[in-house]
Amino acid sequence: MVHTYKSNGYNIVLDANSGAVHCVDDVAYDIIEMLEEGINRNNITVNILKKYSHLPEVTKEEITEIFDDIEELKRQGKLFSEDIYAKMSSEFKKRQSVVKAICLHVAHDCNLACKYCFAEEGEYQQGHRGLMSYEVGKKALDFLIENSGTRKNLEVDFFGGEPLMNWDVVKKLVAYGREQEKLYNKNFRFTLTTNGILLDDEVMEFANREMGNVVLSLDGRKEVNDKLRVSRNGKGSYDTILPKFLKMAEERNQQNYYIRGTYTHYNTDFANDILHMADLGFKELSMEPVVASPEADYALTEEDLPKLLAEYDRLACEMIKRKKEGKDFHFYHYTIDLAGGPCIVKRISGCGVGTEYLAVTPEGDLYPCHQFVGDEHFLLGNVFEGIKNADVCDEFKACNIYSHEECKNCFARMYCSGGCAANAYHTTGSISGVYDFGCELHKKRIECAIMIQVAERFGQN
Repeated sequence: MVHTYKSNGYNIVLDANSGAVHCVDDVAYDIIEMLEEGINRNNITVNILKKYSHLPEVTKEEITEIFDDIEELKRQGKLFSEDIYAKMSSEFKKRQSVVKAICLHVAHDCNLACKYCFAEEGEYQQGHRGLMSYEVGKKALDFLIENSGTRKNLEVDFFGGEPLMNWDVVKKLVAYGREQEKLYNKNFRFTLTTNGILLDDEVMEFANREMGNVVLSLDGRKEVNDKLRVSRNGKGSYDTILPKFLKMAEERNQQNYYIRGTYTHYNTDFANDILHMADLGFKELSMEPVVASPEADYALTEEDLPKLLAEYDRLACEMIKRKKEGKDFHFYHYTIDLAGGPCIVKRISGCGVGTEYLAVTPEGDLYPCHQFVGDEHFLLGNVFEGIKNADVCDEFKACNIYSHEECKNCFARMYCSGGCAANAYHTTGSISGVYDFGCELHKKRIECAIMIQVAERFGQN
């Protein structure tokens, strides 16, 4: 499978199965495009000579050389390569997996009332507030160790609601985890996701010492952030959290953190929000599209899609320009490794939701991930008794790019791994479904990410 596209003046060819990327001239681009469409060599030659009749340098001999180059790339497995993984996809359900990461919901409570919050102001679908006890948290870490097999590196994300509302327990659990590391030859990488309201010097000092990554929630410009990220009395959060986030980013040497925003129907010009945060001095940025009921006034619509795709293009071009000026920053979705990247199992099966990655509620209940919490169908068990609903785990284990019919002919499948199962479920009713709107956005992000690397290699426009 070959994907061809034009971006920022470059003719880009992606061989989807091998991951090889080629930047070619117009003639080679047209030839490859026609080969992908199934047009035979003789007809391609006739078409090319007719299209480029105004260019004397485009001859049968040059076209023959291009065909020869294409054949050589085929032999090298870098163009029109075979999909060697489809036949083994059925074996993925049988593979033995271990738990390597948990999302600890230390607080089902929040001091903000963000209008788009999937967690319903921290309460999720359970309808009540609650804080995780130290005893439940300890048992969750024990569960992770016991179910991690021989894997040494484990991840624990302190999540909510707002986890800083249960800060003492967070600190105690980190200390407990450090003790267990020595006993079981494990290495915990702790992360923290926070809205920043309760950030202070003590929290920052501890987080900068103990947390491998910190996610800080900010939606961009003040008017955008304060429209939806508000307190329970309707007051915006921007002025309260911005100075804290700036300080924390600097204290972390502008690395191992993300400013994480959400864009909605109200800011389809979201590139301006990303650039606003870059102008403030932040270097690590992420911005996600809201997933919401169509009835919500902030929900993204099909009419918004052309504008959103154009925004990703605009952002990519601006990032190239800024890097040339020495004002570069990183955007999460444009950070891909074309030379290496995730192993093939991860590329095919995704984030490990429901198998390698689990969420833990304040009561110790286990769910496939934080976006399934509160849905009883997806209740897997608890940290005291372990997994009781293995059938649901098997559903997730069988979910990969080859179980989605829509993914089979998609060039981006090895980069999105079939997309987010939670988004698919909440929009289609099935974890094997496809969130079409999100797919279109992700395909554009992949194209932009590749274009940026092409520009860095072949000369920035």
